[in-house]
Amino acid sequence: MSFRACSALLLLLVGCAATAPQQPTKQHNQIAVPWAAPLAGPKPIVLPSPVGLTPPVTVMVDPGTQLEPEAAPSPDSSRSNRGPSAPVTAERRPECAPIPVPHRGGDDAHNKCADTFPPNRYPGRDVLVNGKRFDALQVGVRMLWEIKTDRFETYSLFLQNQVLSDQVEEFRDERAIAQACDYGFTVGVSSEAHRAALEERDRTLTIVVTGCPR
Repeated sequence: MSFRACSALLLLLVGCAATAPQQPTKQHNQIAVPWAAPLAGPKPIVLPSPVGLTPPVTVMVDPGTQLEPEAAPSPDSSRSNRGPSAPVTAERRPECAPIPVPHRGGDDAHNKCADTFPPNRYPGRDVLVNGKRFDALQVGVRMLWEIKTDRFETYSLFLQNQVLSDQVEEFRDERAIAQACDYGFTVGVSSEAHRAALEERDRTLTIVVTGCPR
């Protein structure tokens, strides 16, 4: 082969080498992170990894997957070991305190019965509770009394009916006042006939026979 032919062949080879596509370099020191914008499907994005770190394996991240947020502590978690609050006991209302006041005059037999039968915590005195006078406050218990010494069986039928209507209404009012202040309420009458007639009108009343004469 002549020198000129050899030179032409050499130039041809150099030109082919210059125009040949270069092989892509291997991807080294790269890391995969998800794209911040919404993606239609799993798609990795490769960024260069920091110098000195081993190239990570590309991880496919589904942009539709949401991470569960860390559970926030319960507002009461700091008090979980505390027991229930102790109940608060209110002081008794001042108007419910029993106030001894003198017996009404003019019926000594009635006042003596009120002092001796329950028996009365304050002999010779009525008891004022929440603005209402009661004939007695029983010794040792929270029981208010109303004493009646009527000779009920001697009344006419008309008068008996009137007495019963008035007394039942009176006893209901007195019982409500007593119960509102945490007292019990008892009615004392002189005869069994009187007790039976009252119970026929209202069986919720507590009625006892004192046997006290007039």
